[in-house]
Amino acid sequence: MTTSPRDLAEQLPVLPPGDEFERFAGYGVMGLPFATGYYLALRHFPASSIGPGYDSVWYRDPAGRWVMYTSGAPESACPRYFGQALAESRTADIAVTWTGPDEFHVTVDDTIDWSVALTRSLATRAMSAAGSLLPAALWRNDRVLTLMSRVAGPLLGVGRVGLTGQAPNGQSFRANPRRLWAVQRSHATVDGVDLGTPGALAEQTRLGGFWLPQRGMFAIGEAYFTPA
Repeated sequence: MTTSPRDLAEQLPVLPPGDEFERFAGYGVMGLPFATGYYLALRHFPASSIGPGYDSVWYRDPAGRWVMYTSGAPESACPRYFGQALAESRTADIAVTWTGPDEFHVTVDDTIDWSVALTRSLATRAMSAAGSLLPAALWRNDRVLTLMSRVAGPLLGVGRVGLTGQAPNGQSFRANPRRLWAVQRSHATVDGVDLGTPGALAEQTRLGGFWLPQRGMFAIGEAYFTPA
């Protein structure tokens, strides 16, 4: 019987060993574009090497203005690495609630209301299978991650992928999405405004060397950054 994303997501993640990098483990929506030009992403990192675990929701409006909401202090959360590319970062109450084996709901204060349903495809199954077989040492190898990025983009239909690169604040990063699902459907409002139907942006967006996917993707895994 296939383990659901909820079952895997609710397991307490184990923080990878080592002190060369600042490390995070958990899950999130790597990115979800809307045909209207909006963009959302989620990071749920219960395990962190630099402070308490936290949640973060990334929001971009059609004009390209990025705002990051975090449940913890910005200096120990996503703005630590992406702050230079943001119009604003805000501390907020963020709740992630699983409502089914492959569905969850996200709220950010009274600002964002977001529901997500996940599914698997042949491509996500293939990438997840490869991720589960790849030794930990290769997940930390930049050449291997670069090769995986080149394969993952066309295979998943997400545009350009960067599993390794430089964040806007200057740190190098490595992303290790070990298990993948596609977003099957989603609905979101921000300040009461309906973001519309999920769909690829006219031009793929990025934050530094981190390219945001052109279709909704959910991942369980780890992230590494060189110290600030």
